Amino acid sequence: MTMKKNTSEGSRQPISSALGRRGFLMGSAVGATATLASLCSLSHAAAGAPFQRMPVIFIGHGSPMNALADNAFTRRLSAWGRELPRPAAILSVSAHWLSRGATGVGMQERPKTIHDFGGFPQALFDIEYPAPGHPALARDTIGAVRQAAVVGTQQWGLDHGTWTVLKHLYPKADIPVFQLSIDYDKPAAFHYAIGRDLAALRDKGVLVMGTGNVVHNLRATDRGTPDGLMASRPWAQSFDDAVKAALAGRDDRALVAYEKLEGAATAVAMPDHYYPFLYALGAAGAGERAKTVYEGFQSGTLSMRCLQFG
Repeated sequence: MTMKKNTSEGSRQPISSALGRRGFLMGSAVGATATLASLCSLSHAAAGAPFQRMPVIFIGHGSPMNALADNAFTRRLSAWGRELPRPAAILSVSAHWLSRGATGVGMQERPKTIHDFGGFPQALFDIEYPAPGHPALARDTIGAVRQAAVVGTQQWGLDHGTWTVLKHLYPKADIPVFQLSIDYDKPAAFHYAIGRDLAALRDKGVLVMGTGNVVHNLRATDRGTPDGLMASRPWAQSFDDAVKAALAGRDDRALVAYEKLEGAATAVAMPDHYYPFLYALGAAGAGERAKTVYEGFQSGTLSMRCLQFG
């Protein structure tokens, strides 16, 4: 399995170019299989009282600069963190951890803060988000996913899709966080199905979080456009509206077959930032309606839509 960094925010390169330029090899198939077998042999039982079933959230994370910003979006994240029940851990599916050929899960006791971007102020690179990991719940994730084998790895951490929003949501960094990679070789239905498997973790106190953007095309942003409720271009508004309408009726099939929604060809030119939304959608129960926590656009066409299920 090859693990790759999605550096598209900083480089403004197509995702295929970014994948070819940066990344690392996780290890041989034999080594990965041995690791998986070893991890799965460990007990998944947790001591203590039962946890409250956690909600599922999706965050439109936008530019890494939101980590430093004081704006309507970041203030809403801060308030949201106070409203949510306190989780035992957070499982983040970020648009910026893409893998090829398998799904990985972070097993670190102390995941590093990854500054996977370029061309930004030094103050952004100076930020650390020192949340602990949770290897035990990462092992539970390996057991929970039925769609494909999940391989534990030490070779990642918390990328900016995760820490730039958690910095506002949980500023004390005192809740364990671990990440699940997106197998970029697989279609949308696969990612939705893994999300359904992840729903089992909610009863163990895990907050499942997808972090990307439902509308994300860095080649068609309008930099310098003030944040606003409406998009600067019709295709971005049309697709965001179509997603909102499908969510209102929990038309998951339409959201998985997103290519058919109005404006999709431009709004989701590459699906890396859309796929995390499908993990959150899958982890939400069929009867759970989507609560819109935040909506609006940054840079004209980046949908900052944030959602909560349950």
